Amino acid sequence: MQVLVVEDDHSLGSFLKTCLELEHYHVEWVEDGESALLRSSADHFELVLLDLSLPKLDGMEVLTEMRARHVDASVLVLTGRSELHIQARCLDIGADDCLLKPFSYCELIARCRALLRRRVQSADPVLRHRDLELHRIEHTVARAGRAINLTTKEFALLEFLILHRGECVSRSQLLTEVWKMSTKSVTNVVDVYINYLRRKLDAVEHLEAQPRLIETIRGMGYMLGTPDRKPVASETGRMHAIPTATYA
Repeated sequence: MQVLVVEDDHSLGSFLKTCLELEHYHVEWVEDGESALLRSSADHFELVLLDLSLPKLDGMEVLTEMRARHVDASVLVLTGRSELHIQARCLDIGADDCLLKPFSYCELIARCRALLRRRVQSADPVLRHRDLELHRIEHTVARAGRAINLTTKEFALLEFLILHRGECVSRSQLLTEVWKMSTKSVTNVVDVYINYLRRKLDAVEHLEAQPRLIETIRGMGYMLGTPDRKPVASETGRMHAIPTATYA
């Protein structure tokens, strides 16, 4: 699970990041409202821990704009203000829960688990792209109704590509998000696993004439797209697909 922590108090932010990482969440931490809005809009986070008292943009402004931009992450507001109307206002503008400071480690983790559990239960556990289906709970993959056996890392790579279908994702992004490795690492593990995944996905009987599901975008990365679309740059710096007569 990807979690964004938004907290300008350095000691508390460090505490939150450490607590969540101990629970095996993948955590990013920012310290101001503008950075929070930028990161929540540019990446896929399941949960945002949002302080209200932030520099540049306060928490309520961030939350309002996040929902206006259709950011669907669950939001746990952290506040030292005990007034009920403040908490009610946060819930009205899109927060999923509020946690009053100071709080304990146990209460924090319990609230996070509850929000993530609610999110999983309400979400479709099956991701689909054309004739490909990936079941996130059962950890199964099928193409054209035929089961495909994937390793844990191959499954995680395919899941990331489906979640970002229509976008060109770079090798460095895959290295960071799937392998949790530094972009400075000298390795060809991404290319190796892309080839593993392609061989398994394209080896399904009767699909020899079908186009590859995973396309290489020269000089940029890889994209799970469709044959009649080509990648273009988005405002966030990623490459998205738009209709065109030919596929580049």
